Amino acid sequence: MKNHLKKSHYHADMLSVEEARERIISKFHILNKEYSSILDSLGQVIAEDIYSKIMVPPLDNSAMDGFALNNEDIVSASETNIVYLNVVETIEAGRIPKKKILKGEASRIMTGAPIPEGATTVVPFEDTDENQQKKSNITKIGIKLKTEKLENIRTAGEDIKTGEKILSKGDIVTSSVIGISASIGLDKIPVFRRPKIGVLSTGNELLSPGDKIKPGKIYDSNTYTISSLIKSYGGIPIIEKFSKDKVIEIESKIENFENIDLIITSAGVSKGDYDVVKEIMENKGQINFWSVNMRPAKPLAFGYVIIKNKQIPIIGLPGNPVSAMIALDKFARFAINKMMGKRLLDRPIIKAKLDSDIINYDDRRFYARVYVYRNSENIICARPLENQSSGVLTSMHYANGLGICPSGINKLYKDEIIDVEMFNWSENITEIINLKKDN
Repeated sequence: MKNHLKKSHYHADMLSVEEARERIISKFHILNKEYSSILDSLGQVIAEDIYSKIMVPPLDNSAMDGFALNNEDIVSASETNIVYLNVVETIEAGRIPKKKILKGEASRIMTGAPIPEGATTVVPFEDTDENQQKKSNITKIGIKLKTEKLENIRTAGEDIKTGEKILSKGDIVTSSVIGISASIGLDKIPVFRRPKIGVLSTGNELLSPGDKIKPGKIYDSNTYTISSLIKSYGGIPIIEKFSKDKVIEIESKIENFENIDLIITSAGVSKGDYDVVKEIMENKGQINFWSVNMRPAKPLAFGYVIIKNKQIPIIGLPGNPVSAMIALDKFARFAINKMMGKRLLDRPIIKAKLDSDIINYDDRRFYARVYVYRNSENIICARPLENQSSGVLTSMHYANGLGICPSGINKLYKDEIIDVEMFNWSENITEIINLKKDN
């Protein structure tokens, strides 16, 4: 273990990441229940226990294309001792059988079709002599294989029984949950509604993507990265076009967020002459401006604004794109998850071997963008990206995790084992391929 040098000029007035997060999430609660169509509910949280009113499957049915018969008729069946039975009908999926199976009889049956009365097993087509006959006019079938009772039969209620609790309050809606809901006939399910998140970027320098570039201007990326992250968390982004750094313009746009559960702004929360978001927040409500013991994303604002007598929470993110993304994930993600009724979970953390040093030039906890991979010896390694500037948005694409350098530590050394918070990881990674180096 390396002997890390600790700096002495630690700022006691800075909040830890965990303290800032707790202050934020303490002000949020689970939103009200709604009945959402099952396809639209993906990623939401079940708001009440759900019980089935039916059995699934509702009837005994065939798990194979084959012949339904009584297994006692074929106890001696084999390739060298073919047992012949009379075929009384063909049963397609969705059709109720008309014939009862008697001794020496069989029904040709399709997968999913109800099992006829008297049948106790299904013999697959491939274990009969069907392929030697004209399928449209089969009157006798040769059975070449002995099967056991209930073999290839799905019994009624095998999956779900009438009155059974199939989904619990707090379950996340996944594809299988949607399928289960559909299987018991539900087209809507009770879920905690998705929060509506107002998004507003600010800055005199901003242009909309698609506009012609102008000297001194940059395209607004924060609106799009923030909104897409909100969608990935399960929220609904409600976007106002970016605002110039003018109090009256920003106030006008914020007024449009009256039916919003949380407002997220980017830029305007630092100490510059044009950081006017903090002034607006103070005028329209109550706001706290924090220095958080982290890099990127030291400045953070949190509080509420009053819009038409409604008190609406607001989180002010830094303007640098990497800072905005990381702050959003560290703080706003937890608020969104709490409103949706989700568990509040950190990103998964793994151990990785550094393949170059990480330099931390100040006291703060440093989240260094790293690329995690497996080397030729199958050791999980982390390569820090060369340019760790909070303005280099491409680094969030080329990284798949954040190497954590604790506060007060000025250097993590090559070959040291460190904690990496993962946001994009595949166990199939075996080597670095086309890793772009920053500038």
